[in-house]
Amino acid sequence: MVDYLIKGAGVAGLCAALALTRRGAKVRVVEIRPSLAGHASWYAGGMLAPYCERESAEDVIERRGVASLDWWDGVTDDLVTRAGTLVVANPRDGADLDRFAAMTSAHAGVAAGEISELEPDLSPRFQRGLYYKGEAHMDPRKALAALVTAIEALGGEILFSQDADYQTECAFELDCRGLKSPLQGLRGVRGEMLLLHMPEITLTRTIRLLHPRIPLYIVPRADHHFMVGATMIESAHGGPITARSMMEFLNAAYSVVPAFGEAEIVESGVGVRPAFADNLPQLQVDSQKRCLSINGYYRHGFALGPMLAEAAADWLQDQSQDEDFPVTDISHQREGAK
Repeated sequence: MVDYLIKGAGVAGLCAALALTRRGAKVRVVEIRPSLAGHASWYAGGMLAPYCERESAEDVIERRGVASLDWWDGVTDDLVTRAGTLVVANPRDGADLDRFAAMTSAHAGVAAGEISELEPDLSPRFQRGLYYKGEAHMDPRKALAALVTAIEALGGEILFSQDADYQTECAFELDCRGLKSPLQGLRGVRGEMLLLHMPEITLTRTIRLLHPRIPLYIVPRADHHFMVGATMIESAHGGPITARSMMEFLNAAYSVVPAFGEAEIVESGVGVRPAFADNLPQLQVDSQKRCLSINGYYRHGFALGPMLAEAAADWLQDQSQDEDFPVTDISHQREGAK
């Protein structure tokens, strides 16, 4: 018998598994896919940008996202790069930069010379920007693998290629399957990405380009690889990236660093994120079925995954409620549906 059976090996399930194994619980994670690849988590940007996200998100995203930075640092060495975020805009879009600055905090204005010092390979067309020194980034694929290693080192189990109906004797089940969950009120939000390789380009930190149609971010990864995203499309369709998105991404990346015109397209991908109406995650328990659901991360899986995991572990082990992420009982919803 295990203490907790966790369904889903995306960022929600693996963060919860690590939070519980660190507290001495016996945990088994089961995943229907044959590997970590394929989740929305796999195609994430890996930006740990709580201050920038405040431009379009609630205050809780900033407050708890800042705390998540230290949590990720504690998973393994050299996972998180704390180099900040640089936000730029083309000269004609200066009003967008002003609006972004007004909606966010913890930034410093930078002029053309300072931008060149921070990122020499950026196009010289950017005359001013915003520097968020306290932000960071990481490779989400390395982060998922690091979570698996840490969980297994503490005695947890990760089983791939398991049927969705997998059952074993346990004290409590955690449903972390995203859109595969039967929860009410979830919708899909499609995000598209490209992975480019260009040995002649060096970027140290996440670059965000404010754009009236598709705001773009470029996140550096190992060996001169760069993740480029990201669309936010109200759709649960998980098909390949569209031609329009591909052209928008490449044109915008070229405008940020002209050398991207010669880059290799290593990979394109699509992830469909689960979201509730308010775009905030929720912890919901069906007390009669002894099942706790962690879901609705929208675009904040890596920013809030650790905090939801710790809140879930607190509730499971001593029934303490998190002020920002309380556990709500939905047993009555199931009864009412009969």
